[in-house]
Amino acid sequence: MNRRYFFFFLTVILLTQCTVSPEETTKPPVLSLWNDGLVKESITKFISDVTDESSVNYVPVEDRIAVFDNDGTLWCEKPLYIPVELELAYVKNEYPNRPEWEEDKFFSGLAGDNLSVLNDYSTVEIISKIFSAQSGMKEEDYKDFCYKTLSEVQHRKYNRPLKELTYSPMVQLVHYLQANDFDVYIVTGGEITSVRTISEEIYNIPKENVVGSSVLLKYVSDENGTYLVRTAQINSNNDKAVKPTNIELHIGRKPIFAAGNSDGDYQMMEYTLSGNGPSMAILVHHDDETREYSYMHGTENAVNDAAEKGWHVVSMKDDFKEIFSTN
Repeated sequence: MNRRYFFFFLTVILLTQCTVSPEETTKPPVLSLWNDGLVKESITKFISDVTDESSVNYVPVEDRIAVFDNDGTLWCEKPLYIPVELELAYVKNEYPNRPEWEEDKFFSGLAGDNLSVLNDYSTVEIISKIFSAQSGMKEEDYKDFCYKTLSEVQHRKYNRPLKELTYSPMVQLVHYLQANDFDVYIVTGGEITSVRTISEEIYNIPKENVVGSSVLLKYVSDENGTYLVRTAQINSNNDKAVKPTNIELHIGRKPIFAAGNSDGDYQMMEYTLSGNGPSMAILVHHDDETREYSYMHGTENAVNDAAEKGWHVVSMKDDFKEIFSTN
């Protein structure tokens, strides 16, 4: 063989064997914000299993549905639920224009940042009062208010905009599921419109994939145009046993993966594991008082029953390398 051709072919062979594809060099480690351990291993194994066409547990793309609670699961819920912070901002901003609120203990208390007034009302009563405050408001105006408030109001402890208080390991999990052809939904007890204003920006979850509590909207067509107006009537209080019913109504497929953090997510996780095929549920446990908060209130039943139900408990202290993004 001609010596020149010999070296040419040798060079081609060496380059072919040594070349690494761009995907291999740029692909980040799987769930790099999670500490190695049983929970991370269980999640990655489950996702690998249901996406492997050669596996007996393979799940077709159209049935890869994942549902995530929001408050306490995807973003911080202490010292106050972010939906409550949102409505507090609205009450304070609107209070000077509502003289009738001066005689209302609920609204006058909130306007003065007297949060103890909330202890005098049930959860349903609080939701009813808060929703009634925007009755008659155009839905588009409410969207603008929500986005502006979530972008500008600072968290009471971390001094960062509310929309930045997302748990980066959980957001990474959302993206990992999406990369494996899961359709990811937020199923939250929070108000649906407010979450939709930021879901695409902070989670990469389309607004149409948000299911939440809501008020009835009223259709209006008059000399000012055609628009939707918020009413004081609750359409859905998306919590506990209501979550599975709204999953069926809004999604139409049973999830195979669920993530929650409280008793309000109990039925959603239970429902997810009730199918005949492979499924998984994780429960985020707030046990890191140094980096976030440590509490059990409102989560007792879910945490205590997790082992019996087959839910994987995620320890924020042990399983998360970081809580919030440092960027």
